Amino acid sequence: MNMKLANDGKTIVIRIPYRFRRTGGRKEIIAPEGTESAFLPPTRPDEALIRALVRAFRWRDMMESGQAASVKDLAIREKIDPSYVARTLRLTLLAPDIVEAILEGRQSESMSVEKLRKPFPDSWEEQRTHWNLGEPK
Repeated sequence: MNMKLANDGKTIVIRIPYRFRRTGGRKEIIAPEGTESAFLPPTRPDEALIRALVRAFRWRDMMESGQAASVKDLAIREKIDPSYVARTLRLTLLAPDIVEAILEGRQSESMSVEKLRKPFPDSWEEQRTHWNLGEPK
């Protein structure tokens, strides 16, 4: 935040840096990096990320229990493309603290369903760096 006196000498101009982020069809105001605002609502979990996680873990459980023999079999059952299933199943490889952060709405701003379906590091420590998350809580 910065303040200055306007050209008329009577008005104070206050600039507060912020930006908007669309989440689940809603707009959220994002405070500048490294700051917190008492005026902003607490973070809310991203429903799209949570749905993707739930789907991934459900599919993994189906494969582990023998309900589906392979990614291809699962894709046929779900009537979707096998590559979509494989990309979504990748979410089950996230570090447990990253999954917890997503469920609590503490994920990094750079995290989205589309980005999570792209390759990310296998190492949990590298995942935290990749997604700009600190040490596990």
